[in-house]
Amino acid sequence: MVIDSQPRQALLRRFTGLARSTPGRLTVIAVVLVLAALASGWLTTWSVNRQERALEDLATRSEPLSHAAQEVNRALQDADATAASAFLSGGLEPAQLRQRYEADIAQAQAALSVATASSPDLTATLAAQLPVYTGLIETARTNNRQGFPVGAAYLREASGLMRTQLLPAARELYRAETDRVARAQDEAGFPVVPVLVALAFVVALVLTQRYLTRKTNRLLNVGLLVATGAAVLSLLWVTTVSVLVMRDVGDSRTASQKVDVLAQARIATLTARGEETLTLVARGAGQTYEKNFAEVSQRLEGLLEDARRLEGGEAVDSAVRNFREWQQVHQRVREADDSGQYAEAVALVATPYFDSLDEDLVRAIGQARQDFSDEVAVARASLAGTAVGVPVLAVIAAAGAVMGLWQRLKEYR
Repeated sequence: MVIDSQPRQALLRRFTGLARSTPGRLTVIAVVLVLAALASGWLTTWSVNRQERALEDLATRSEPLSHAAQEVNRALQDADATAASAFLSGGLEPAQLRQRYEADIAQAQAALSVATASSPDLTATLAAQLPVYTGLIETARTNNRQGFPVGAAYLREASGLMRTQLLPAARELYRAETDRVARAQDEAGFPVVPVLVALAFVVALVLTQRYLTRKTNRLLNVGLLVATGAAVLSLLWVTTVSVLVMRDVGDSRTASQKVDVLAQARIATLTARGEETLTLVARGAGQTYEKNFAEVSQRLEGLLEDARRLEGGEAVDSAVRNFREWQQVHQRVREADDSGQYAEAVALVATPYFDSLDEDLVRAIGQARQDFSDEVAVARASLAGTAVGVPVLAVIAAAGAVMGLWQRLKEYR
C-alpha cells in the first residue's frame, strides 16, 4: 500500500513556514531558553551537591579513616619498639613498658576495626598476622623472664614478622586512605563545566534581547531583564562560592600534606627507636640494625625539614631540636656499647629526647588535623544555601524568559 505523502509534506511546509516567521522564531527561542535555564540550573545544582558530598566525606569519612590507618601504623611501630626496649631490662620488664605495649596493641586493634569497615581487603593481612605477632612476643617474654637466650630469637622473629608483613600492610592501608582524601579534595574543586554552561545561558539571554530590540525597536524587556538578572546572580553566586571553596580546599590540602609528612616522621621516629633498641638486644651482632637506624634517621631529618617548609610552628621546631639531641645521645650509646660498657649503653638509650620528639610530633599532627578540619568546615559553610538558591534562580530565569517572549508573541495575534 502506498501512503500518500502530500498531507505530510503540507504539514512540513506549514511547520517550516511557521519557523521562518517571527512568532515561530520567538516560540523556538522561548523553548530553547526555558530548556537552557532548567539544564543550567540542574547541572549547577548537581555540581554543588557533588561538592557538598565531597566535603562531607572529607569531614566525616576520608580524613578520620586516614587517621585510623595512620594510628594502625604508628601503634604497631611503637609496640615493636616498646617490646624491644622491655628486653633491655632483663628478666621481668618494667610495668610502664608493659602497659605501653598493651596500650599500643589495643589501639592498633581499635583503629584496625575502624579501617576494616572501609577497606576489608587491605586489613586482612593485619587481622590475620597481628595475633601471630603478639603470640611470638609473649613467648619471647616468657623465655626472657626465665633467663633463656632463646627469648631474643623469638623477639627477632616477631620483629621480622612486623617488618615483612604487618608494617607493609599497614603502610598500604594508610596510602589507600590518604589517596581517598586526595580524591575527595579533587571532587570539591572548581565546577568548570557548570559555570561555562551558566555563562553561555547568560550570553544567550543577552543575544535574545538584542534580537528583540532590532525586531520591535523596544529597548527593554522586563521579563528578559528578570531572567538575565536571575541568571547573572546564579552565575556570580556559584562562581564566588566555588572560588572560596577551592581556596579552602587548597588550604586543607596543605594541611593534609603536613599531616602526612608528620605522620611519616612519627613512624620513622618509632622505626629508628626500634632499630636502636634491637642493636643493643643483639649484643654485638646488631650491625644491620645500626645501619637501618642511620638510614631511617636520615629520612626522618628530611621529613622534619619538609614539615618546617609546610608551615613549621613551635611543635615542629621543638621536634627538630629533640631529634638532634637524640642523635647526639645515640652517638654516646654506640661509643659505650662498642667499648664494652653495655650497662651504660642501656642506661643512655632511655633518653627522654625520644619521648619528647614523639610528643612534639603528636602535638604537631593534632594541630595540622585541626587546621584541616577548620578549612573543610569553612568550605562547607560557604556552600550553605547554594543547592537551594540555584534551582530557585533557574526557575525564575525560565519564567522571566517565557514572560518576556510571551509579551511579544501576543502582539502578533
